Amino acid sequence: MPTLVSKSLREYRRSLIGWTIGIGAFFTLYLSIYPSISANPDLYGEMALAKYPGAMRDLMGGLNDFTSGAGYLQTMVYQLFGPMLFIVCAMLLANRAIAQPEESGTLELTMTLPIERKRLVAERFVALALGLLALAAVTFALVWLLSSLVDLGVPFDRILAAHLAVYLLALLAGTLTLAVGAAAGRRSVAMAVVGVVFAGGYVVETMGRNVDAISWLRWVSPFHYYLEGRPVFEGFPWGDYLVLLGATAVLAMTAVLAFDRRDVGV
Repeated sequence: MPTLVSKSLREYRRSLIGWTIGIGAFFTLYLSIYPSISANPDLYGEMALAKYPGAMRDLMGGLNDFTSGAGYLQTMVYQLFGPMLFIVCAMLLANRAIAQPEESGTLELTMTLPIERKRLVAERFVALALGLLALAAVTFALVWLLSSLVDLGVPFDRILAAHLAVYLLALLAGTLTLAVGAAAGRRSVAMAVVGVVFAGGYVVETMGRNVDAISWLRWVSPFHYYLEGRPVFEGFPWGDYLVLLGATAVLAMTAVLAFDRRDVGV
């Protein structure tokens, strides 16, 4: 394994362990109460959920079929909360690649080593992708185990498809953070840009289904290619995955070129 990749993974180790425990605890908490939800359709069925305001239902993915295993898994794990946890983790890890060490002054020490700037960014990106993959693999195994224990009735391949989508979305967010950090050298700028893109993208995707004025923006929202394929219900939407991967590749190249051409004071 390349030196900078292994070094970055060692730096990420504690954060990844903490995020894995935290996300795992969140998934465990919500999936463990599914039996009580499914046993009370009068309280949690579609007729009860229809009483919620339309805007709230849109933001939560419609809140349809909440008492079914697939509907509950989609709403509580894969609709909003799970992806946002992964995205925040990806943003924090990506900022540790360029922007954070540049602000603290330690990046200059790294750049005095006989290593090209392009290689530095590329290997940091690889470390980010591998770190997020480890987080996704462990949490996927947990979700699959818990879904079996509480009898959600969701097939293995549908959970795998949904978790792969979470990973690709988080990797895109992390790569955008890396690109902005490589171009601007500031953590706050990277966090602000990514926060606007993904928080705004989620609102546009969910609300845009019923609001014509913003419906056209759905096509530029990352969440459109995450949610539209409905992997929990329909399996692998390979076309959407390719869009997320393509956007990630473009942003990774942008990060490499931006950092290679920028004066960082070394």
